[in-house]
Amino acid sequence: QVQLVESGGGSVQAGGSLRLSCAASGRPFSNYAMGWFRQAPGKEREFVAAINWRGVSTSYAGSVKGRFTISRDNAKNTVYLQMNSLKPEDTAVYYCAATNVKQTNAITSWGEYDYWGQGTQVTVSS
Repeated sequence: QVQLVESGGGSVQAGGSLRLSCAASGRPFSNYAMGWFRQAPGKEREFVAAINWRGVSTSYAGSVKGRFTISRDNAKNTVYLQMNSLKPEDTAVYYCAATNVKQTNAITSWGEYDYWGQGTQVTVSS
């Protein structure tokens, strides 16, 4: 089992920045590929960013590419999502996810993730 706890959400004006953190516990963090997903009211959960287990491959949704950066610190058992130039359409609950699938590419499909955090709210006002 892996436990994931997100933090860093909040309210910000358009153009601002936030950094989300996801702290993992329970199993060796370095064995897991990590991802961030989000869900806005009335919408399905969607992929945001992912990083593979070695931290050398990342992937981003087109809507956030160039604005968001995913990274991981295996020594701290934490994955981050740096969000810059935030837009109102980024408003959602953001979820951290983990999977022990080891592959070269980052994993973008939510169905491949086994463990999920409780989510953290991000609200961007115009």
